[in-house]
Amino acid sequence: MIWQPEREIEIIAGTPPGGGLDRSARALVKAITATGLLDVPVRVVNVGGEGGRKAWRHVEQHARDGHVIGISSPNMTADYLIGVTKSDPGRFAPLAILYSEYIAFVVRADSTIRGSADLTEGLAKNTVTIALSTSLGNSNHVAVAKVIRHAGGDTRAVKVRVFDTALDAVADVVAGHSVVGAITAASAVPELKANRLRAIAISSPTRLPGPYEAAPTWIEQSVDCVVGSWRGASGPPELGVAEIAFWQAMLAAATQSKEWRSDLERHFWTEMYLDGAELQQYLKRERSEMKTVLSELGLLGGGG
Repeated sequence: MIWQPEREIEIIAGTPPGGGLDRSARALVKAITATGLLDVPVRVVNVGGEGGRKAWRHVEQHARDGHVIGISSPNMTADYLIGVTKSDPGRFAPLAILYSEYIAFVVRADSTIRGSADLTEGLAKNTVTIALSTSLGNSNHVAVAKVIRHAGGDTRAVKVRVFDTALDAVADVVAGHSVVGAITAASAVPELKANRLRAIAISSPTRLPGPYEAAPTWIEQSVDCVVGSWRGASGPPELGVAEIAFWQAMLAAATQSKEWRSDLERHFWTEMYLDGAELQQYLKRERSEMKTVLSELGLLGGGG
């Protein structure tokens, strides 16, 4: 049986307009529209708050409805394993991973931290406060932990301030409340271009272009920290086989569009499309690895 949407499609973003998940949702709407394969409207619905958890409660209320999908990330699993939510991400219908983005370590332009050596020393001695977005235990937090471990510090003692969105984390660093921000690369670009922030290092395997071209990777500095944060799409609980097949075909087509390719480049995103059995295997492996990391951070609880 072939399923087709009969009314407006809603893509749920767990951040306000301008936030990381909102960027993903709007890029996806543009790419889906560009395919010309939909006969109904498609729009972004922002349900911000609680690090994206409010959005997933919203999606959860639309069981079996193929007209509602959410922008997903590893935070869903981290939140469950930590115990801040009782909603197992396994209840939702994973449709695809769309791309991955790397973590930028940024400081104020006038910061006394001039390079990675200053930063690792501060992390090892637990003398710097770090701004993170959305939740503890996410990819940003893992990247920080890897740097602390390399520096010989205590990963459980790090001083962090957690915000609902990367935009708020960036603002916290600009205001001088946190010394360092560990955030997705695209989120810091406006402040980097305005010379209010400087990039110290990137968690990517190779250097990023544009405002990051002078920022070394951690790997260049012999620090084992290559950490990306993927973004994907998931449907509500009990989504039918026909609806899942429709969305996997739609997402595969959308991510081949020139509009999507343009946004990958513009936002410093790395192509990482997975669906079907390959996606299921990836998520299973990630959950197992995440349990180990969260245990090392002293955060494992709840669904762990």
